Amino acid sequence: MTRSWSDILDEHLAVARQLADAGPTLDRVVDALRACFSRGGQVYILGNGGSAADAQHIAAELLGRFKRDRRALPALALTTDSSTLTAVANDLGYERTFARQIEGLVRKGDVVWALSTSGNSPNVLAALRAARAQGAITIGFSGHSGGGMVPWCDLILRVPHASSDRVQEAHQIAYHYVCERIEVGLCDVD
Repeated sequence: MTRSWSDILDEHLAVARQLADAGPTLDRVVDALRACFSRGGQVYILGNGGSAADAQHIAAELLGRFKRDRRALPALALTTDSSTLTAVANDLGYERTFARQIEGLVRKGDVVWALSTSGNSPNVLAALRAARAQGAITIGFSGHSGGGMVPWCDLILRVPHASSDRVQEAHQIAYHYVCERIEVGLCDVD
């Protein structure tokens, strides 16, 4: 069955409206990131597929700029180093692709931000476990149930939908809000 543009747009808008109460959670994400940056910490972002692209998008907004000129913020997507990703996947298994990077890079008080529409990707769950072991603050963006991510995240945004496209669209709205709040706070101080 082929759905019309109007049907898809209505579904998108309905999911976005269901995020009306997400503000307090997202504000706690902003606070955690600001605290990390103020301590001189780093933010590491990860995900698979479209969520990997979102991880890179978030890192670019934080390290580069979102809407305002301001200082660079230390943010790194763990999805971009093809040599590391393929070496770890080949030598240690795909489940370890992010966890191994976290073990080598993340320090206590850093933030690890994981995106997974299902909340059940084995390599994302392994990354969150490794982040906890390193003493990092863990943030998760997931779909409706949060899946296996829930117990491993200090803060979690659960988008009330099961379809990955709608979940990713909602994640983008949410992380753009987070980036704007962080940037406004920095520019007000700088």
